[in-house]
Amino acid sequence: MSYNTSTYFPSIESVKAAAETIKTVSTVTPLSESLRYSKKYKANILLKREDLQQVRSYKIRGAYNKISSLTAQEALNGVVCASAGNHAQGVALSCKLLKIKGTIYMPAPTPNQKVEQVKMFGEDFIEIKLMGDTFDDSFHAAMLECDELGKTFIHPFNDKKVIEGQATIALEILEQATQPIDYVFIAVGGGGLAAGLSTVFKTLSPDTKIIGVEPEGAPSMLVSIKNNKNTTIEKIEKFIDGAAVKRVGDLTFAICKENLSHMITVPEGKVCETILELYNKDAIVVEPAGALSISALDFYAKEIQGKNVVCVVSGSNNDITRTAEIKERALLYANLKHYFIVSFPQRAGALKEFVVDILGEDDDITFFQYAKKTNRENGSAVVGVQLKSANDLEPLITKMKQRNFYGDYLNDKPDLFQFLV
Repeated sequence: MSYNTSTYFPSIESVKAAAETIKTVSTVTPLSESLRYSKKYKANILLKREDLQQVRSYKIRGAYNKISSLTAQEALNGVVCASAGNHAQGVALSCKLLKIKGTIYMPAPTPNQKVEQVKMFGEDFIEIKLMGDTFDDSFHAAMLECDELGKTFIHPFNDKKVIEGQATIALEILEQATQPIDYVFIAVGGGGLAAGLSTVFKTLSPDTKIIGVEPEGAPSMLVSIKNNKNTTIEKIEKFIDGAAVKRVGDLTFAICKENLSHMITVPEGKVCETILELYNKDAIVVEPAGALSISALDFYAKEIQGKNVVCVVSGSNNDITRTAEIKERALLYANLKHYFIVSFPQRAGALKEFVVDILGEDDDITFFQYAKKTNRENGSAVVGVQLKSANDLEPLITKMKQRNFYGDYLNDKPDLFQFLV
């Protein structure tokens, strides 16, 4: 599917038409003031709660708008998509509501919870095919079915109708806001939402700064804008799966490079901090991609003081089985979780000495892996320690070295860290 990317920008008329198309299936989500974040940043922070959609993300907007636009023959032939997440749920629900048969390709390792969600939304109108180990495997299989059977591929972002559907969020924000908006922070994956929203704001509220936010480990749009051409990143960090793509859309790139005021990347650990903070302090459940926009506020703290700021909370399809990893990444980012190779003398009482005389009273051992060796003076263990304050790290290392327990520090050695922990 190709477009003349040098000329296409969604028109306000096309976005308003999309809003009319999707009004019966897409919720007009709240634009809610966050008292806590407003106080923290001395600004008026508003959250656009797309996590409250029926499919718990904004993806229903674009999927339904696209599938609604099919001709009678295209609808009869059916549709295909490839997705392991929110787009699959949006397509599934759209197929059921429009009574169009759809095939959804998902990677074989997709958690069963996500597969069941897609089944629930699509019911008898969709067929799920688990194919390959990665999204790319599923994507290629989906495209092959389209070519062989004449079905329509529903792209998650690189499609005019999808972009126009996502852009309806911007119309809602502008209708709901009681004051001019100075900043909008928005997650960028493939770029569909950013392309649509930024175009509407550039037309109706040109003074608003649109800040695109990507995961630090998947900066596809940022790299592409810097290179002034759409660029494929060969290796990405997939933790923030809803916004981790190797290549953004050609169509969305052409729009975003013209419309976005700035692109920023946020460390995955910072996103994890935000997820836990939202859950513990605000009772808001978000997925990693849904926390991206809020996570960027720290990096604009001075600039946004006294301003009206909107953060689009893009989704809440978070898998509870990831909670332990989210907490771990948050602690590592905050410099509160540290892993060491500890060299223990091969004598009775060595462990007690380490716990009593070296660790601080607030330090907690969270990981310990040790096998006693024979005929050696020292035995090594991998030890994880959680601190109460990041300032406690240097004193801990000093005491370990003074008493000859120090072997190595693993946090800054990612290859060794992944192997041992």
